[in-house]
Amino acid sequence: MTALIGLLLLGLLLSTVAPRLLARARWAEREPVLALLVWQCLVVAVLLCCALALVLAASAALPELRALVFTGAPHGVEAAYGLQNAEGWGRLCAAVLAAGGVRTVFALTREIRAAKALRDRRHAELSSWAPELPESIATARSRRERLVVLENVRPEAWSLPGPDSRLVVTTGALQQLTDRELAAVLSHERGHVRARHHWLKQFAQALASGFPGIGVFRAFLGQVEELVELAADDRAARRHGRHTTALALAELNLDRGVFGACPPGLAQSPKRVDRLLAGRPRLTVAHRLRLTALALAAPAAVVLLAFAPGLNSLH
Repeated sequence: MTALIGLLLLGLLLSTVAPRLLARARWAEREPVLALLVWQCLVVAVLLCCALALVLAASAALPELRALVFTGAPHGVEAAYGLQNAEGWGRLCAAVLAAGGVRTVFALTREIRAAKALRDRRHAELSSWAPELPESIATARSRRERLVVLENVRPEAWSLPGPDSRLVVTTGALQQLTDRELAAVLSHERGHVRARHHWLKQFAQALASGFPGIGVFRAFLGQVEELVELAADDRAARRHGRHTTALALAELNLDRGVFGACPPGLAQSPKRVDRLLAGRPRLTVAHRLRLTALALAAPAAVVLLAFAPGLNSLH
């Protein structure tokens, strides 16, 4: 039972202490893509703890399943896990973890279906609005990407992801932004689509809505909503300059959501413009490699902990 208890304790540690440390990390604004990777590795590690603990707990509760799990294992491996006399404890843990797994699948399925329905409806609304943008902008589009202009005096821009993605701007944005600023805006939105940020946000939203009392999932959602915007800002800044991107943000009026996908709390703050204008340097390559290794170590540690008793029994 040592591995089962260890997985539960490690999952508790990763879901309580680690999110607080990550939320206070000052380097995240300088490396939003890396920060997204770290958060994803943390969430995957927590889910792995639950999934592997469920397998061990169910194996303790059901001798038939235990025989199936350890089929072909060398002599002594099954005994090393101490699951033979833990049926009661195993049933309790398995029931709780299985309920969490079912809830996760249900929440994720519901979120995906709701997001797809909303996306299809918005695509349908845009189907009859497809005038071409200026030549200098139109040449940058991809084959599977369609640029749509809506008649609206308010300067706005957003993206609709999907198999046939849309980048949408209003006539107000065309009139108010220069060609370079408009290119920066579209580069920002193109970054969202090509990085599949909508998948990440749907996953985070599903976990947060399915488990509202779990701090790591709530923090994950908040961080994802902010970091994807910073990552898209950086993509636009690399191609069109920080000052041009910052001017485009300001021109589109921060208090109304800027690029459409921006969360309300961030939209009402000049934080993104200030960050672009400050132009803080990226972390060193060595620092980025250390953070990447640390992030990947979290799920690796979970797997190692789960297999540790069996590996020790082989010596």
